[in-house]
Amino acid sequence: MEEPEMQLKVKKVTDKFTESMYVLANEPSVALYRLQEHVRRSLPELAQHKSDMQSWEEQSQGAIYTVEYACSAIKNMTDSSVYFKSIDSLLKHAIAMKDQLNAAQG
Repeated sequence: MEEPEMQLKVKKVTDKFTESMYVLANEPSVALYRLQEHVRRSLPELAQHKSDMQSWEEQSQGAIYTVEYACSAIKNMTDSSVYFKSIDSLLKHAIAMKDQLNAAQG
């Protein structure tokens, strides 16, 4: 056989062999095995991350509730300034009356 013809046949054989190896390497069952292997390795870590995130969410919800409660208390305190002013006025009035009574008795 001639050299170019032999090279052509060798090229065809190697191309077919390469194609066959590619098909075998990428066969769906191999891909599914690799996927299963990956899931088996990474699932425990992902489950731990999920658990951590749920714990952080609970802590965050508790902190948010605390902050909202504190804001509500502060708002109520500022709203009650009217009552404190009224109490202050009444106390001043009571002290003035007590002074008048003391002056009348003495």
